[in-house]
Amino acid sequence: MQTTTIGKLAKAAHVGIETIRYYQSRDLLPTPEKTAGYRQYPIDLIDRIRFIKRAQELGFSLDEISDLVSLHGSERASIQSITAARLAQIRTKITDLERMESALTALLSECQHTDLSAPCPIIASIGGEGHLPLN
Repeated sequence: MQTTTIGKLAKAAHVGIETIRYYQSRDLLPTPEKTAGYRQYPIDLIDRIRFIKRAQELGFSLDEISDLVSLHGSERASIQSITAARLAQIRTKITDLERMESALTALLSECQHTDLSAPCPIIASIGGEGHLPLN
């Protein structure tokens, strides 16, 4: 098995050394024993680190990623369940963001068409005096 130092591992995986240490503290990566005063990391951890980073980009939490890593691809029903739950959360966020977009668009339009002598509708709305509910 080929090994490398933490610095070279981090560079190869395009992450910082602190990221590797953090993943170790979260039990996403093993912490090798020190040999000759420093740790030697298996090269194949590069793929695991890339998997973790890609999963984070897709919105998975580190706890969910830990579950996915522990399943090793062998329990598809569990993997699908974790993924479906994440997808549902993302869809909820999208709905919430669309509501916020609609409310802010309406507030901006109202502000642009309100007489300058009147209070700003955006500030009034945020301050609780607003006219547009977010739901």
